[in-house]
Amino acid sequence: MRTRRGLSYRFPCTEFRPKEAEERAGSVGGKRNRGREEYGRRKRPRSASPAAEGDGAGGVTAEDLFDVLPDEIIVSILCKIGSSASSPSDLISILITCKRMNKLGMSPLVLSKASARALAIRAKNWSESANKFLKQCADAGNLEACYILGMIRFYCLESRASGASLMARAAIGSHAAALYALAVIQFNGSGGSKNDKDLRAGVALCVRAAKLGHVDALRELGHCLQDGYGVRQNVAEGRRYLVQANARELAAVLSSTAEAAWEAHRHHGVSEGASGCSLLSDFGCNVPAPEAHPANRFMVEWFAMRGGAAGDGLRMCSHGGCGRSETRRHEFRRCSVCGAVNYCSRACQALHWKLAHKAECSPMDGWLDAAGGAVVAGAPLVNGAVGLMNY
Repeated sequence: MRTRRGLSYRFPCTEFRPKEAEERAGSVGGKRNRGREEYGRRKRPRSASPAAEGDGAGGVTAEDLFDVLPDEIIVSILCKIGSSASSPSDLISILITCKRMNKLGMSPLVLSKASARALAIRAKNWSESANKFLKQCADAGNLEACYILGMIRFYCLESRASGASLMARAAIGSHAAALYALAVIQFNGSGGSKNDKDLRAGVALCVRAAKLGHVDALRELGHCLQDGYGVRQNVAEGRRYLVQANARELAAVLSSTAEAAWEAHRHHGVSEGASGCSLLSDFGCNVPAPEAHPANRFMVEWFAMRGGAAGDGLRMCSHGGCGRSETRRHEFRRCSVCGAVNYCSRACQALHWKLAHKAECSPMDGWLDAAGGAVVAGAPLVNGAVGLMNY
C-alpha cells in the first residue's frame, strides 16, 4: 500500500501484524479503557443555578463571588447586622451559614459591636454555651455584654465579685445602666452587710449616670436631693431632676413609639387592659410603660422559673420590670404606709407607685416592723408617692 509521496508500508496486509505492534496497540487501548473507567467513577462537579451561571459559558457562580470577597467587607457587613439585630437569632442565623461566616462572625470586632437585643438571651435558654458567648463578647470590649453578664452573675448566679467586676468594666466605659446598677448596690450594700452601705458613693454614681441621660438615675438623684439621702437636701434641685427625668422619658417614648400607638395613649386614652406608665400624668399625658432592659427581663424570668428569690426570707423588688433580688435579709426598703411591698431603689418605688401600687396601697393604723418589732406609722407623701422605710 503506497501513499501519495510514494512510500509504502512494510506490511500491506492489516491482518498480519508483528507481536510488538499488537502489544503496543493493546497497551494504548488498555490505557484508554482505564481512562474511561476512571472518568466514569469521577465525581461530577456541582452545576450552578442558571441565574448564577450568567449569560455566557464562562459565567461566575455566586459561590465564586463570595469566595473572592475580602474578609474586611464581610466583617463590616457582620458588624452592621450585629449592631442592628433585634434578637439573638438574627446574628446566630448568619453565623451558622458556613464555616467562613462563623469564623469571621466570632471575630472580636463583630462581637464588640453586638447590640443589647442581639445579646438578649432568655432565662429558659441559659446554658454554658450562652455564658461562654457573653464572656467572649465581654472580652472583646462589648459594654452591653459586660453589663448583662455582670447582672446575671451578681444576682442570679450569686457570683458577686465576678458580676461587680464586669459591671465596673462597663461603668468605666461610661455605660449608663451599669453606673446606675452599681449605685443601687452601693445604696443597699448588696453582696455584703448593712454596714457596707455607701450612700455618698451611690449618689456619685447616680450623678455620672444622670449626666449620660439615664432616666432611672435622674429620678433616683431627684428623690435623694429632695429627701437629703446621701447628699445635702435641696428640694428645688431635686424637683428639677425629676422634671428632667419625665422629659427624657417622654422623648424616648416619642422616638420609639409609632404615631398610631402614641395617639392611642395620649390624653389618658389607654385602652382597657393595656399597661401604661402615668409618671407624666401631672403634665396631662400618659405614656406606655418603658421596655425592660434584657438584663432585667432575664432576672425576672430566672427568679420566676425558680419560684422567687434564691434564699429563705429573701424578697424580690416589687417593681415587675426590675428583677433584682435581695442578697441578704431586709436589704430592700419597704413602703412606709402598708409595708406590703419592697423596692431596691426610689426609682423602682416611683415607677411601681404610678403603675399599680397607688391603687393597692391601703394605709394601716400601724404594723409591726419585721426587723425589730417596732410599730411604724404611715409616712407623708414624697412627690406624690409614699415614702420608703429603712431597716
